[in-house]
Amino acid sequence: MRLKASHVLLLMAGVLGLSAWWTLRPAPADHRPGNTRAPGCPLPPATTRSLAQAPLQTDAPGGLVLPHADGRITALAGFSLQARVLGSKAYRHGAEARFSPLDLALGWGPMSHDDVLAQLTISQSGRWYHYRWQGAPPLAPTQIRDHSANMHMIPGNADIAAALARIKTDQTIRLHGWLVNVETDDHWRWRSSLSRSDSGAGACEVVYVCGLEVL
Repeated sequence: MRLKASHVLLLMAGVLGLSAWWTLRPAPADHRPGNTRAPGCPLPPATTRSLAQAPLQTDAPGGLVLPHADGRITALAGFSLQARVLGSKAYRHGAEARFSPLDLALGWGPMSHDDVLAQLTISQSGRWYHYRWQGAPPLAPTQIRDHSANMHMIPGNADIAAALARIKTDQTIRLHGWLVNVETDDHWRWRSSLSRSDSGAGACEVVYVCGLEVL
């Protein structure tokens, strides 16, 4: 099973520590305009990939810090993907909920296909993503693992938070943001996975969302 780690908190829009190159860099054409944008939140290189392909992960510029009222959020990698929504789950309690009010279970490649999903029962609870089948699995379990994930969403502003909350199962979305490390003054930490093929504790993508499109 994949573990992909809630009142929505106000997010500070300023971005500290960016190089002059990154600050002045124009947004890629794919991002003009997005359905929902967080002004002042820098965008990574945009995916031009379809549902058939894996998320695009890119290097983060050094020193990219995304401030938050309750802690320090540091970008580890750029993240852009197109995916089918397999499930959505809101959370209000726990340390993670201070930052992430919502998890999205997302699928791409074969995990976006109707015939595969019809043979799986998918659920979310406790920041976990669960899938079950009867008889033979529709895909090898490693294929399910590598083509789906339960991702913890940190909205870049209130508009992004509202757009995330409206997302429904079976919609196709395109999401742009950052895989991040979260730290608080009391030394609590929450670090994103940087792999699509890991599983278990620590395999979550923790995504700071700067742009969101519902296709």
